[in-house]
Formats: sequence, C-alpha cells, structure tokens
Amino acid sequence: MAHLIEQFSDGSAAFVSAQKSAWHRLGTVTTEALTAEDAMRLAALDGWNVRLVGLHATELTAEGATLDVPNHRASVRTHPKTGRPETLGVVGPDYTPVQNEEHAEFLNYLVDESGAHFETAGSLRGGRQVFLTMKLPQSMTIGRSDEVDLYIAAFNSHDGSSAFRIVVTPVRVVCANTLRAGLRNAKSSYTVRHTSGARGRIAQARQALGLTFKYAEEFEKAAQRMLDAEMTTPMLRSVVEQLWPVANGDSTRKKNNQLTRWNTIRNLFEHADTQAGIRGTAWAGYNAITEYANHVAPARGATSELKSAARAERVITGTADDVMERAFRLVTV
Repeated sequence: MAHLIEQFSDGSAAFVSAQKSAWHRLGTVTTEALTAEDAMRLAALDGWNVRLVGLHATELTAEGATLDVPNHRASVRTHPKTGRPETLGVVGPDYTPVQNEEHAEFLNYLVDESGAHFETAGSLRGGRQVFLTMKLPQSMTIGRSDEVDLYIAAFNSHDGSSAFRIVVTPVRVVCANTLRAGLRNAKSSYTVRHTSGARGRIAQARQALGLTFKYAEEFEKAAQRMLDAEMTTPMLRSVVEQLWPVANGDSTRKKNNQLTRWNTIRNLFEHADTQAGIRGTAWAGYNAITEYANHVAPARGATSELKSAARAERVITGTADDVMERAFRLVTV
C-alpha cells in the first residue's frame, strides 16, 4: 500500500507500527507498545483541526463572476508538516467532521483497561482516509496450533467518501488473514455516519459491538466447530460455486475466471503451507477462501507493487468482507 500511505516532502510518512515494520517499509516502527498519544504523534495525525469552509465557484467568462455554492462545503485540515490549510474533499451540508483525536479516544474508550495497545495508525490518500488499529491482549488458539489474535480497527474519511467504521477482526498469525465473520449473536462491525449526532452514536458503539469479547468467544467456538468438521475438496467447491455463481448462459470469460478462481482456492486448500496444521477441515476451507479474497484475488495495477498495494488496501478497507461473511455462513457448522 506504499502508494496510498501519505508521504511528506521531508521524507517521512504518516504511518506508525508497534514493534513490527509493515511490508511497505514506510513510517516509524517503535520498540514499545503504542499509546493513543504515541500513535497520533508518530503517524502525524494530531492537530489537523478538520473543519468545513464555504465553497465558491468562478465563472469562466470575461467578467469572472464569483458564485456561492450553498449546499456544499470544503473539508479542510491544517497540514501536519507545513501548518497551512489543505482541502481534503467536498462534502454535503449535513457532514460533521470526526477529528483524529476523537477517533483515537473512541478506541481507548472501547477497550477500557483491557491491556489493549495501539498496533498501527496512518493516513491514506493525502489525508482523505485515516486508520487506527488496536491489538487486544488475549489471543485464541483453534485446535492445538492455529493461533489467532484479535484486533479492533477503526477507519475514518475526511472527504465524505465513507462513514466512521469500527471492525473487530481475528487475524491468523501464520498468514495474517483477516477473518471477519458475520456471527449471529455478536456484531463484528459498526458504522457511524458523519452527521451532527455522530459523537453520540460513537459512544453507543461499544455496546452495539457486544464489547468485543462476546464476539471473540463466539468466533472461537464457531472456529472450533469448523476445525472438528471434515471438509472434502468437492464440499469446498460447492461453497465456492455459491459464493461466485456462474450460469450456463454466462460468457466464456466469466466461466474461465470461475475455473481459475476455483483452481487457486483448491490449491490453497490442498497444498498451501498456511493450511498445513488444519488441512481437510471446514476451518481450512474457510481460511483458503479468506486467503484468496484478501491476498490472491486479481487486483488492478500496472506493476506488481501496485497490485500488492491494492491487495493490502482490500484488507484495511474491508473490501472483501462481504465474501468472507457469506463464506462463514456457508462453512460454519
């Protein structure tokens, strides 16, 4: 995601990671766990003062008349390096900024004194999007050796492109798969629109998320059931065909794409090292699908670096969430 992380003229980048460097090798890597204050300062997220400014249009005529744009505003920040105002986007009249400081404060509030620490923070697309993630202290072990950590990630946009979004995500250490599941009795995500009541709804998100720990408990139980259930290659193919259906009348190209997709997922299921300790189980089938959706599925880009960046963006922005949640419902027992 190197082309998305905000980079500054002094050579620094708006990204920080606790103890581990990211694949793009940008930003700051700390030797200690991050606090909210650390994350904001080291990722250059503090002091933006995102605000709304009136818009005007200039008519391209000899007179050059200036016209007000009454139903839209410019979203503006104070640039973290230059201190000058910078436009991030154009938003509607009901848009209310959520400051980066509120973003970090919310995550702190969500986890209370659980021992969680900030894991990563950063700015994307020139400040238009920001993200912070926290790693919870407890991890899960599915079976004897499949280790799963639990994270809370929060995403926000300052250009009106998306709402404030909080996600609870278990991550397999062995391949860093993002496993977001649509569990029946515990939410794994919460969305807040940028309106005047946003701050109040952010305060409600903690309860709506089921306080994370209920989600973790249910996920672990569901994963264990999948680990105990056998899955054959034909059974997995049936799931894949339901996720990406192809009709008899569809184009040859779509049918060929479906076959290529299936062969890739089958190879992950039957041969990939990431499935070595769980092969032949429903849990392995689900992991093969999520590994494909996040890290293998075709991505746009003229170079291998841009394609890798697009895949990394899928993980952060949750583009593949719908596929993974449907897969979970189809595979879980």
